Amino acid sequence: MGKQMDGPVLVLGGRSEIGLEIARRLAPGRVVILAARRAEALTEETEQVRAAGASAVHTVEFDADDTAAHAPLLEKIAAEHGGIGTAVLAFGVLGDQARAEQDPAHAVAVVHTDYVAQVSVLTTLATLLRAQGSGQIVVFGSIAGVRVRRANYVYGSAKAGLDGFASGLGDALHGTGVQLLLARPGFVIGRMTTGMDPAPMPSTPGQVADAVVRALGKGATRVAIPGRLALVFFVIKLVPQSIWRRMPR
Repeated sequence: MGKQMDGPVLVLGGRSEIGLEIARRLAPGRVVILAARRAEALTEETEQVRAAGASAVHTVEFDADDTAAHAPLLEKIAAEHGGIGTAVLAFGVLGDQARAEQDPAHAVAVVHTDYVAQVSVLTTLATLLRAQGSGQIVVFGSIAGVRVRRANYVYGSAKAGLDGFASGLGDALHGTGVQLLLARPGFVIGRMTTGMDPAPMPSTPGQVADAVVRALGKGATRVAIPGRLALVFFVIKLVPQSIWRRMPR
């Protein structure tokens, strides 16, 4: 574990700023596959990854919410490219908390994309990579899921569930040759958070990607981004509920 992978890099969420930054760092000499809706429109993203040194860049149509299509798609990708080296789950939505509190369908849609769809992809990938006996999976938790806040509890609850699922799956994969890295960033300044006031200790997509690639190289199973957030994760679990419920986003 910890050796540099040389198989294809698969980014599920091929428009994600973080996903693309990771792909660019892993690209030199490797095949990169960008999976997203409207895959034919990924021209700019393809050029970025090719310029970073990828030996080839492919795009495939991927709808995260269409869980029935996950297994056939991932199996087809693995078969066509001789396996998957590193898979990055870079899809997700923040949703609208105020709307989700009033609209059950919106609340369910957020949880479906940020938890249910991730569970589907992770389960399929784990099966494929376990059979290979090698590979890396990157899944993104969040500070929002370490302890769920009133201000974003719909998104936070999905991240909390994903964190638990990924933790258990990582344990199940221990000793199989498959590395599951659970990345837990704090506030990330990027397209997804445009218009929001940054929380303390923010990071950029590039900083997140740097930390992820370093952790992959070390064979790590967890990484807090920035690293000093690991202490914050511990402390926030100790805050009394009467104070916690008044915490802002």
